[in-house]
Amino acid sequence: MSKIKRLASDTAYYGLSSIVGRSVNFLLVPFLTTPGILSVGKYGDVSLVFAQIAFLIIIYTFGMETAYFRFSSKVEGEPQNKIFDNALSLVFLLSISFSVLLFIFDSQIINWLDLPGNEIYVRFAAVIVAIDAIIAIPFAKLRYERKPKRFAVIKITNILANVFFNIFFLYFCKNIYLENLLPGLKPVISYIYNPSYSAEYVFISNLLANLLYFPLLWNVFKKYRPEISKYLLKTMVIYAYPLVITGLAGVTNEMLSRLMLVKWLPEGFYAGLSNREVLGIFGGVYKLAIFINLAIQAFRYAAEPFFFSESSQKDSRETFAKVFYYFIIVGSLSVLAISLNLEILKYFLRSETYWQGLHIVPILLLGNLFFGCYVNFSIWFKLTDKTYYGTYITIIGAIITIGLNYILIPIAGYEGSSMVTLFVYFYMMISVYVLGQKHFPIPYNIKAAISYFTLAVSLLIAGWYVDFGNQYVNQAFKEIMIIIYVLFVYMFERKKVRQIRK
Repeated sequence: MSKIKRLASDTAYYGLSSIVGRSVNFLLVPFLTTPGILSVGKYGDVSLVFAQIAFLIIIYTFGMETAYFRFSSKVEGEPQNKIFDNALSLVFLLSISFSVLLFIFDSQIINWLDLPGNEIYVRFAAVIVAIDAIIAIPFAKLRYERKPKRFAVIKITNILANVFFNIFFLYFCKNIYLENLLPGLKPVISYIYNPSYSAEYVFISNLLANLLYFPLLWNVFKKYRPEISKYLLKTMVIYAYPLVITGLAGVTNEMLSRLMLVKWLPEGFYAGLSNREVLGIFGGVYKLAIFINLAIQAFRYAAEPFFFSESSQKDSRETFAKVFYYFIIVGSLSVLAISLNLEILKYFLRSETYWQGLHIVPILLLGNLFFGCYVNFSIWFKLTDKTYYGTYITIIGAIITIGLNYILIPIAGYEGSSMVTLFVYFYMMISVYVLGQKHFPIPYNIKAAISYFTLAVSLLIAGWYVDFGNQYVNQAFKEIMIIIYVLFVYMFERKKVRQIRK
């Protein structure tokens, strides 16, 4: 149980960085969606470009984070430094090379995105994603060395800076320039503020905040020595390249819907809304699913190095099973609590235009919970060096995503796209579990996991559809559904929780 407690402790720190950081960052959603800051269409443009960054980061990092964990767990002492140096050297080379290509082909890329005249978006994205990729390896080193506190401080500092720069440019600079605020400062602000920019400042803010990573991670970077060891790097690449394909296919499952909404949704499908505005609405409500994404992200940060470090222990498989068991309990609670509090959370989306998409949030939450289960189950192919199985699963998932979106978006809009997300993550979860039990059996308590999940979904449905005719009574009933789930968990798990606490 001490191992579970250690993992829970690390997850809590990573969760703190994610939850506090993203919660602060989440405040940008009501700010950016406020009329007069960014239009719904411009918010859609930002969502579209950042969706492409999610694809690029997979290529830029080339699976070196996981490769670093895998190979570092095999050696001790100085060889670990060589693994770090080679991983970071490769990512440096890839980042510079690919970003140069993005600058060269910026016009072609922005036209493909159907945003002609906005080549500057691509240039900003090229630099942002290069920095994100480069700093990913030092962050991986912090994770492997179990330094979650330092990790959390750096991440939170970055996000606070991002929020500050967004508010500074899009509110203070704009209003000073328009002489609505401190008019005497307009001559000074004119040197740094371009009134023709709006969405551009979202990218500029992200870039400026990312640049802070280098001084904050200086103690890690100063130990780096550029090195390309032909044999070591070749071995790491052979291990990692299936993870790249897996990552690309996985991001396709997650992000393709945003791109395809613009391309495949018939214009005028939603009355009074352009496709850009529909994308903005979908991107906005997707943010409300961010809370469970934060939990899964925190879990991944802590669990991946934990799984590798524990893999040599005799009781490792029992430990992995316990990790999944507690994950599904907490994950099901998260889906239930968020879904039944959307009437409160919706006010983070300041414009009521976004509220019409709230009904798809529970679907997206369930899909992300299935993805979290996939993260748990997928450890077997990383530990057995059979990473190509992850490639097969996610490529098939990507094909299903493309095919079903092509069919459903024209007839069901973003509702259809959200159902595709749910179905594909369910397929990935089942596939990796079945294959894992064949190649690397782990004694998961599936019956108990299904019981907790079924209870949460049943309470969700009751809270979502029972209507007493009064919004306050309805919300009180929803909170009772959440309390019922917590009481059930307490009744059946209190002895185990006490063991962990001890």
